[in-house]
Parts: sequence; structure tokens; C-alpha cells
Amino acid sequence: MTGSLQPDDALLDSPSGIEAADPGEVLRACATAGAQVRSAARATAEAGAGRVAADGRPRAVVVAGAGAAGLAGTVLEAVAGPVGAVPVVCVHHLTLPGWVGPLDLVLAVSASGRTEETLAVAEEAARRGVRLVTVTASGSPLHALGEQARALHVPVQRAGRSARASLWSLAVPLLVVADALGLAAVPASDLSGTADVLDRLAADCAPSVEVGLNPAKDLALALAGTLPVVWGTSPVASAAGARLVAQLAAAAKLPALLGELPDVVHSGAAVLDGPLTSDDGDDIFRDPFDSPPGLRLRVVLVRDAVEHPRVAARAVALGTVAERRGVPLTVLRGEGESALQRLAALVGLADFATTYLALATGVNPAADLALDEVAGRTREAGS
Repeated sequence: MTGSLQPDDALLDSPSGIEAADPGEVLRACATAGAQVRSAARATAEAGAGRVAADGRPRAVVVAGAGAAGLAGTVLEAVAGPVGAVPVVCVHHLTLPGWVGPLDLVLAVSASGRTEETLAVAEEAARRGVRLVTVTASGSPLHALGEQARALHVPVQRAGRSARASLWSLAVPLLVVADALGLAAVPASDLSGTADVLDRLAADCAPSVEVGLNPAKDLALALAGTLPVVWGTSPVASAAGARLVAQLAAAAKLPALLGELPDVVHSGAAVLDGPLTSDDGDDIFRDPFDSPPGLRLRVVLVRDAVEHPRVAARAVALGTVAERRGVPLTVLRGEGESALQRLAALVGLADFATTYLALATGVNPAADLALDEVAGRTREAGS
């Protein structure tokens, strides 16, 4: 076990301390998000994304990917799904759904090109004669599999970044392909605007910007020592919430709960009546350093500029009920001229905040010790 539930507030106002605590340069990788959007859009156009439309609109789009690559599919689903002409289905496991056939399109996404789940789904898609696009590293096993199936290949260039720090390198090719197929309106101007949103966010969340003026540092301190309950109010907000929960685990090594309105008002909101809702029973004479307070819930409402009126009303009601029970409430709002820009603003904030939370609590956000051990033991079991 590493790290502490209690953050080192002073560290976050020390740019040199932050740099020393981040040997993997995860914050620097977060700041490349805008550049990733521009580079991936250019690479996808150069790969000939327009050729995908030559065979007509598919019956359905299946995105095969795990981890950050899986979240790239969630981004596409959020941007294209609600208004798209065809359904977008994300597959994060080893099996291609039985209904998928030659009338459909599979987008196989893997930063390394070696992800077992994605390779298995892509191989089955090729066997069934399904149209296939690979978004992966050139020369990788997934690239080779796609070449055998005459698939369009979009190269992923990570420039030393981890897969989870390369979300936009993985997601943008899917958006460009969706635009070419007429499944979603993601013009070049929207991608350019999204890159600009991410660049501005990187400036606002830079290590040199102090607590109180830096939205990512403020969010990190709000989340510290809590069990976040993250509830989204729209497909865009829920996709951003999924990224926040994933990054809390991957970067800060902390758990969180994820839900979507209106569904949570039928079950998930019951946690507001549980034992983690209040610390009223704490001894007022307790030394917080010798005996830190117990873990408490924090409700994080991820709001969107475009919400169903009834969902918006329920979000307000949930916030009121949480506060009446003494549960801290954080509201995050996506701002931007399009669904993609609103999503990018929320995702960028989540990436910076979870990295600052890791650093402030003594956790290396680049370390993947447990994941590496699981992978190693799995290989041993299969050998």
C-alpha cells in the first residue's frame, strides 16, 4: 500500500515539489491533449478515413477496446449515439456479439495493438467478413490482423505516453470516421475548437497556478479522503464521469462509484442513507493527525448544458437531499459550443484533478504495479 488519504496541500502550491513528485511526467502528458486532437485528426485524414464511406452506412458500429481504448468508444457513443443514425455499441470483452455481421462496422482500438480482448474481437470480425477499421500502433499484431482483412488502418503515435494518457489519440479517429459515415457531425472546425478548449484548460490547470485559482487542484482537494459518488446527467456528462472514475483508480489508486441519471434515483441514491454519509459522531477532541476522520461519501454531479428537463430537476433534488444529509456536494459543468467540446472540458479537468490528487497523497500516478502483477500472473497461468 502506498499513499495517504490526507493530502499534502502545500505540495500543490509548489511547482518544483509537483515536478519532483511526478517522475513519470503525467501532468505533462495531460497538457498534450489539445495536440493529440490535432495530430490524430491529421493522421486519420491522411490514412484515408473517407474511404470507409465508400461501402455505405453500416447497420451498426461496434467499438472494440479495453481501458482507455474502451473509453474512446464511450466518447464516440456520447457524441454520436443520442443523435446518430445507427447504434454505437462498445465491447470491452473477448466476444463479438452474435448479431454482428457483414452489414456492420467494427472499430478495433488499442494503443499497443496487443490487447487480448481487442485482438480476439477483431479476429472474429474478420472471420465473419465484418467491415473493420484498426486504430492502433503501426507494426503491431492488431495492425497485421487488419491488413490481412484489408481494413483501414489509422496509426496511433503515443510519443512515450501511456495508453490512458492518450485518450484523444484513440478517440479522435473514431469521431472522424463517424463524421465521414454521416453518423455524427464532427467537422474539422469542431475538432479544432476542441483542441483549443483543451489547450486553455491546460493553461488554467498548470502547476504554476495556485490552489484557489486552479480548478483541477481545487477538485483534487475536494475529492481527497472521500469516496466519490459520480453521477452524470446526460450521455456527455456520464462519459466524463466514467473517465473521472477510471482516472481515480488508475492515477490516484482510489475507488469511486459511477451512475447515471435518471437511473440512480431508483436505486443508487439509496447510499445517501448509509453509514458513510456523515461524520457527526466524530469526537471533537480527536487529533486529526493521530486519528484521521473516516472515509465519507462525496457526491459529484456531472452536469451538461443539454439535459432532459426532468433529469435536470432530479439532479437539483439529488443535490438538495445530499446536502440535507451532510454529504459534501461538488457540481461539475461541461461548457462548450458542441457536445464534443463540453465533453473535452470535463475529461480534461478530470485528468488533471486525479493526477494532482495522486501527487498530493503520495501516490505515483504513472505506476501500475497491481495491473502489471495481474497481467504477469495471467500469463503464467496460461503458459
